[in-house]
Amino acid sequence: MKDGKDGKDGNDGRDDVCAVVLAAGEGRRLRPLTSSTPKALCPVGNVALLDRAIGRVAALGFDAAHRLAVNACYLGEQVVAHVGERAHLSVEPGEPLGTAGGLGNLKPWIDGRGVLAANADAYLADGDVRQLLDGWDGSTVRLLGVPGPPNEFGTYRFAGMSLLPWDLVEQLEAMPADLVRTTWRPAERAGRLEVIPFGGTYLDTGTPKDYLAANLHAAGEGSLIDPTATVRGRVQRAVIGAGARIDGSLTRSVVWAGGAVEAGEHLVDAIRVGRDLTVSVTATMSP
Repeated sequence: MKDGKDGKDGNDGRDDVCAVVLAAGEGRRLRPLTSSTPKALCPVGNVALLDRAIGRVAALGFDAAHRLAVNACYLGEQVVAHVGERAHLSVEPGEPLGTAGGLGNLKPWIDGRGVLAANADAYLADGDVRQLLDGWDGSTVRLLGVPGPPNEFGTYRFAGMSLLPWDLVEQLEAMPADLVRTTWRPAERAGRLEVIPFGGTYLDTGTPKDYLAANLHAAGEGSLIDPTATVRGRVQRAVIGAGARIDGSLTRSVVWAGGAVEAGEHLVDAIRVGRDLTVSVTATMSP
């Protein structure tokens, strides 16, 4: 494994690379939040995770359907409707194909290009992801990484984005498989894997605890309240979506668009969807 170096040759938007936002997963660890909403459409800071991912790669020049694809499967019709014409859509039949299978299914569209693959459920803030492209010669696998356990790649753990050369993508098949086993580990053994350090905040939002932490990070030191929400109760470090009604009180909590907290209710370290669904985070969040 090599340590990636920051290049300065400005490869943003290069024509030999396309981007794929992976949004097909079921989000089982986030249930019941994902029982009727795809994980990619769960809001963080009142912005769908999928929109955050699309915006992240669009800022690098991947901002049209011939350069950006989104895959969908679980509750895929919602993802398709949400994306619209912003990207090429790949709808997987049956069960999700996984990160490797999803790219294998897209090979005719990828058509010889390298792939910038972005997990829709990755929350990335306060850092620059363009380093993944800077100086890339098209031969190595690059992973965005942050220091710390579980130390998946040296002293780093994967941070939601990777860059893959076509000769490795070409080997992928449209069958259930993940990139770790099919591509990343073999590339690591062959000396073809680089970790590009990410200097900002990364959370995978895969659990209610991390999902809540991402929302609170997006809110900063205060609260993030949609202007169409009605707030009559006490709010301390919360994210409140469009049209929500807060008559009770919130502490370190999230209320989705259209949600309600009734008078007398006090949500702490929790996520509220609608009027009745509440997901509590058992471990106390940091203030």
